[in-house]
Amino acid sequence: MNVVETSGLGKRYGGTWALRECSLAIPAGHVAALVGPNGAGKTTLLNLTVGLVAPSAGNVTVLGGLYAGSLAALDGIAFVAQDTPLYKNLSAADMLHLTSNLNRRFDEGYAKSRLHDLGIPLQRKAGKLSGGQQSQLALTLALARRPRLLVLDEPVAMLHPIARHDFMATVLMAAADDGVSVLLSSHVLAELERVADYLVLLSHGRVQVAGEVDDLLASHRVVTGPAAQADQYAELLIVVHARRGEAQTHLLVRATAEDPVPAGWEAHPVGLEELALAYLREPGAAALPGPDRGRDGKLSPVTR
Repeated sequence: MNVVETSGLGKRYGGTWALRECSLAIPAGHVAALVGPNGAGKTTLLNLTVGLVAPSAGNVTVLGGLYAGSLAALDGIAFVAQDTPLYKNLSAADMLHLTSNLNRRFDEGYAKSRLHDLGIPLQRKAGKLSGGQQSQLALTLALARRPRLLVLDEPVAMLHPIARHDFMATVLMAAADDGVSVLLSSHVLAELERVADYLVLLSHGRVQVAGEVDDLLASHRVVTGPAAQADQYAELLIVVHARRGEAQTHLLVRATAEDPVPAGWEAHPVGLEELALAYLREPGAAALPGPDRGRDGKLSPVTR
């Protein structure tokens, strides 16, 4: 089952496309990271997924084919927006009561127990809580709805490292213990490398690369060799990003450990942060012409 599936999805504000020709399928059971620069279309894609806005083109379904924004879809999705939406003058207990009344399913016992474990006083107003506590309260309200899909928009952007670590630990626990699928956007690539097992990279309103992190890392390498031979070697592979010096050239390429490395060159594995930055620097690199190999252990195409 795909928790999010889009086909030709686009959203236009006036004459500007915030998202265009977005086609992807995110399988259930993943912590999927949505990565891209400011203005890439990340928040637009998340808003379309949860039904806050309607598409200008194409369509989006969730949770195995439900139309985004439908009552059935909303019942299975919990969303925490970037600005941690809480009523600042209401206490944590009031927020639990309000959320319980607004949803058909809400595990109040779980919510109270979790806030107690976090040391968040039920009678304290949300506006008097620290930034980390506000984020945890918003996350608790979302998880207490027992969603099948948890959508998070830049959830740790304003948190200090310890609060960020604690927040993501809770997300991972929900994914592991309760089987919740997660789709989150973030600029903190180092944090995503620790928690995400699926990557969707947006740039200029389009999907540049999408797939399971292990598969993407296995299908990319960094090769280093003489600058004089760089062009000749590059013709044999799909080059995502190149750093050229007078003596040496570093190429991040689509290739596996089984692909031969020419004499005088060295190959190294690539990390998630390095891979994401390469595609952000070179939008459209996933569509460059090059070898197209199937399930014989060789390079497979990255989805667009």
